[in-house]
Amino acid sequence: MADETDNQHMGRGKLRIYLGSAPGVGKTYAMLSEAHRRLERGTDVVVGFVESHRRPRTEVMLHGLEQIPRREIEYRGSVFTEMDVDAVLARHPKIALVDELAHTNVPGCRNEKRWQDVEELLAAGIDVVSTVNIQHLESLGDVVENITGVRQRETVPDEIVRKADQIELVDMSPQALRRRMAHGNVYGPDRIDAALSNYFRPGNLTALRELALLWVADRVDEYLREYRSEHHIRATWQARERIVVGVTGGPEGRTLIRRAARLATKGSGGEILAVYISRSDGLSTASPKELAVQRSLVEDLGGTFHQVVGDDVPEALLEFARGANATQIVLGSSRRKAWQYVFGPGVGATVARDSGPDLDVHIVTHEEAAKGRGLPVARGARLGRGRILAGWLAGLAGPGLLALLLTTAGEGFGFANTVLVFLTMTVVAAMLGGMLPALGSAAWGSLLLNYYFAEPTGTLTIADPENIVAIAVFFAVAASVASVVHLAARRTQQAARLRAEAETLSFLAGSVLRGDTSLESLLEQVRVTFAMDSVALYERTADPEGWTCAAVVGSAQPACPEDADVDLPAGEGRALALTGRKLPASDRRVLGAFAAQAAVVLDRRRLEEEAGEARKLAEGNRIRTALLAAVSHDLRTPLAAIKAAVTSLRSDDVEWSPADEAELLESIDFSADRLDALVGNLLDMSRLQTGTVTPLLRPVGLDEVVPRALAGVPEDSVVLDIPESLPLVVTDPGLLERSVANVVENAVKYSPPGERVMVRGSALGDRVELRVLDQGPGVPEADKERIFEPFQRSGDVPRGAGVGLGLAVARGFAEAMGGTLVAEDTPGGGLTMVLTMDAAA
Repeated sequence: MADETDNQHMGRGKLRIYLGSAPGVGKTYAMLSEAHRRLERGTDVVVGFVESHRRPRTEVMLHGLEQIPRREIEYRGSVFTEMDVDAVLARHPKIALVDELAHTNVPGCRNEKRWQDVEELLAAGIDVVSTVNIQHLESLGDVVENITGVRQRETVPDEIVRKADQIELVDMSPQALRRRMAHGNVYGPDRIDAALSNYFRPGNLTALRELALLWVADRVDEYLREYRSEHHIRATWQARERIVVGVTGGPEGRTLIRRAARLATKGSGGEILAVYISRSDGLSTASPKELAVQRSLVEDLGGTFHQVVGDDVPEALLEFARGANATQIVLGSSRRKAWQYVFGPGVGATVARDSGPDLDVHIVTHEEAAKGRGLPVARGARLGRGRILAGWLAGLAGPGLLALLLTTAGEGFGFANTVLVFLTMTVVAAMLGGMLPALGSAAWGSLLLNYYFAEPTGTLTIADPENIVAIAVFFAVAASVASVVHLAARRTQQAARLRAEAETLSFLAGSVLRGDTSLESLLEQVRVTFAMDSVALYERTADPEGWTCAAVVGSAQPACPEDADVDLPAGEGRALALTGRKLPASDRRVLGAFAAQAAVVLDRRRLEEEAGEARKLAEGNRIRTALLAAVSHDLRTPLAAIKAAVTSLRSDDVEWSPADEAELLESIDFSADRLDALVGNLLDMSRLQTGTVTPLLRPVGLDEVVPRALAGVPEDSVVLDIPESLPLVVTDPGLLERSVANVVENAVKYSPPGERVMVRGSALGDRVELRVLDQGPGVPEADKERIFEPFQRSGDVPRGAGVGLGLAVARGFAEAMGGTLVAEDTPGGGLTMVLTMDAAA
């Protein structure tokens, strides 16, 4: 009971992963080295599962470490060993070593994947040290296949690796790794040449190494962002070059983006972030078409485009740069003329002044510099605190100074002129601070006029009625001017906001026209535009109180729309939820457009899925139509031959000689074999189309399967070259036999008379290839994929030679077993079929 109580209070174990760029870089060796260091410090370390691959140095490192006995599992007549999870849990060490995180367990184990075994150990409070190669990460499968030509069948979800407590990259240059292989430290002598000339080519290794470095760099970047956020660090840390390009929608933006791209190439891993800020003063003359061009340009150069709504352009630009941990800002030299600088220093000068020591600001010259732009007459669209204080200062101190100057100057200026001078100061207060400072100036000025300039002076009494009218008119005009200026400021503010909304909606419409239908990218655009922490789209489930999340971006996802800071309906049964801050009601109009577009994108995605299903049904209909055509002729041909032979044998009108009877019986036998083969291929194709092919994979030797596949061709038509040293392949023997039989029969059919087909096996790293070479007419490059489609035959093949399913069935079975089947040219003429399979461990 004490042990159970301890386990209940024990936290989750920690996961450390050694990530390698390719097999043989030394992940397992590094893991075992760490185990010995921990053991010397007194830590309880055991080996849960480590695969040495018969590498001497790795086997030496296993000495001195406690190894948990493996579990033996019998599968399809063979015995395999896997990690005994229960034994490790019962032993409950401090640290367990578990090699090959992406490994697929033999059927019969509790978990399908080894990483699921590791999750059990971690949940039990056991720290785990494991290894994995970059090519086994699930998200990189297509990239690795494009680089190496090999599709990795054993993968591990990226999230499992990303949430590891520590990730250490085991790196090695391609030249050093190839030297290790040449010395026999990775593979046996029989596999070295094939490995060096295929998977372990310098180009492949360099690309995989770069892929691993970039993936780890992104993970480090995530750690850095989390640390800065947790510790509220706003200063820029120049750990990686991030260049923010401020674009205004003018033609100079392309020059700035290209200049930033050149700066990024000077430092490895540089990143470009182009940002367009919707200015609140309504002065921006950005062209939506030009912005779309610049967006495409920055994306073509590997950067990202962002749109931010900001009241103060320099402040918003610096806020964005610091939030992105940028190191440099690229701006264009101002397009304003020299005299326009009286209205302020401009965006570039302000950013350079306020950037601080952690941000480098580059001002780039361009052809549009100093060519002029609109006058900043509406800078008061949304009055700041400084301008309001200036208005009160002008409205209160100004009339007092005027009164002092005019009383000192003596009489002779005239009461009417004095009123006009005071009115001018009130207008200045209205232009600077708006209505309240202007009204205060008018009231204060009226008192000063009454006391110092209206007879009798020195009192608040007014003797002349005309002076009363003059002061009253003065106050009314001042109030009217203040009201007009305030109304103009409000109208300008509204226009600026509507312009910013229009620009945002223009970007939204542009993304629709460009076909950007990714729901996640649309939600990311919402998050960046409104500066939120997370954005999620929810759908209501059958439960009236239940919600399911269709897509989410950012952090701090709410459990339901009601828990978010902002939630907005996005159609029937859907809601858009945002966290980070409360949004004003004026922003919800634009947000509603985004919500509607998100619902449309979700519906479109589901329609595309339904269209995909419809295409599958249409393909099935096409197959059935072709099948009927095949049955109408190709299947009837052998049936007709059988019928004719049987009818002849049963006829009493003719005396058949023994030779004639033998010939007719041979015809029946041959036609029955053809019919059996045709029906077999049709049934196989039907199984592939309906997805009911379930291979039973196990290690098997090619020298066992291939000879049986040659039973349907003449004995002297094939030359077989299958070395006994070939490793076993993981495959379904029955499906492999059918695939090889179809490929070989096709090669024999197209080979010239007297020419024999070559069937040759070879090992290439962790793959095994079976090549079927013929010296026939070959296939044009453009038709090499078409020949694998159902019911396809070469034009010179006579009717009745088959329904054109042999190669389609062969490829379907090969892919179902995790292999590939491709066509290549045979040197000297002809066609070579290459069947690739995974070698058994």
